[in-house]
Amino acid sequence: MTLRLLPYFFKQALNNISNNRLVHVISLGTTVVSLLIFGTFLLLFVNLSTWIHGWGQAMSMNVYLKDDISESDRAKISAFIQDLPTAKIERFISKQQALRDLKSALGNHAGVLEGLSGNPLPASFEVVFTNLEDQKKDLLGIKQALEKMAGIAEIQYSEEWLHQFEGLISIIRLVGFIIGGLLCIAILFIVTNTIKLTIYSRREEIEILKLVGATDWFVKIPFLLEGMIQGLLSGAFALLMLYLGYSLFSAKKMQLLGFAGFSFTFIPAEYAISIVLISLILGLLGCFIAVGRFFEV
Repeated sequence: MTLRLLPYFFKQALNNISNNRLVHVISLGTTVVSLLIFGTFLLLFVNLSTWIHGWGQAMSMNVYLKDDISESDRAKISAFIQDLPTAKIERFISKQQALRDLKSALGNHAGVLEGLSGNPLPASFEVVFTNLEDQKKDLLGIKQALEKMAGIAEIQYSEEWLHQFEGLISIIRLVGFIIGGLLCIAILFIVTNTIKLTIYSRREEIEILKLVGATDWFVKIPFLLEGMIQGLLSGAFALLMLYLGYSLFSAKKMQLLGFAGFSFTFIPAEYAISIVLISLILGLLGCFIAVGRFFEV
């Protein structure tokens, strides 16, 4: 079978799609929705992972103070932090300022705080470290030393957040694999049944072709190309809709409860290419299953 037959095969595949366009439109739409669900999950996962590891690399520490701390104890804590190499007190947050920051972060929902009898938020120091490689090794020791000082209520640092969220990331990754697997099975089922319908709509034509000597593969190839075209279009449309949704509904900078702004980015190019390739492979595999059940191989 020579390459000169490829234009004929493509023409037949396009004719099949045209003659069964309603079935293909429904199948295409369902497949695009399935890929869009997976792409949205992937987009959220990529950004969540980036934010969490960004917190870990920022190497910041929050030193929360007891409400009854004396001025002298607070001064000692401040002096201890300032004497640390490469450490800098970004700002001191009083109890009143902490409450104002929380109300600002809650925005229109700040009314939920009106019923509070008092201010439950502690005062704190925000500390950042500039030499990450050296301070990563000493951060736990610094925390332990601070915890021994009078007036300290609690200490949290970004490395702790990273360890806590790494387990969450692993769970989200596992859920993503499960969702992706189920969606791939659904897409495979959709493509298989779509190609089955187009085969049955042309069964008389197929019988005539076989009677005049056409081989099984001569008849199969247009259907395989049909599935590949549907898979390629599904992947491309899903990516386009995902990007449009990302552009319209995502803010370039997001503020989360007073933390620094986070950049919300689109999925990397290799992930986008993978979505199209997976869609293409599923389209081809669905066709193999459909024609394999109809023809004698």
